Amino acid sequence: MAYWLAKTEPESFSYSDLETLGRDRWNGVKNFAALKHISNMTPGDEIFIYHTGKEKAIVGVAEIVSSAYPDPNETDERLIVVDIEPRYRLARPVTLKEIKLNTIFQNWELVRQSRLSVMPVTPEHWKLIHQAAKS
Repeated sequence: MAYWLAKTEPESFSYSDLETLGRDRWNGVKNFAALKHISNMTPGDEIFIYHTGKEKAIVGVAEIVSSAYPDPNETDERLIVVDIEPRYRLARPVTLKEIKLNTIFQNWELVRQSRLSVMPVTPEHWKLIHQAAKS
């Protein structure tokens, strides 16, 4: 199992929206580095949902429930998507500000490549984010 983080504008699509739907397609990604990460996702992988904009925080966890496939709403077959289902909200959101204050995260793409919308999460970072959400 692998861990991921995907960013979303909560005004357009939030973790609450995913909870309401119960399952949805993670689409709209056009950056080829982010698309490469999507192509490596497999069913059973877990993914942090990060709200951008004013929140700038990891708010919940979803599960990848499909392999990557071409976005049926796009003509470019390189634009791929995966289906996800909500699993749980974090006990409290973990903000980007908190993450940046911890030197353990200094090389994570979330800190180094702020515009990348989908990225891997190391098992260590996954555990640390969960610990931070409980404090």
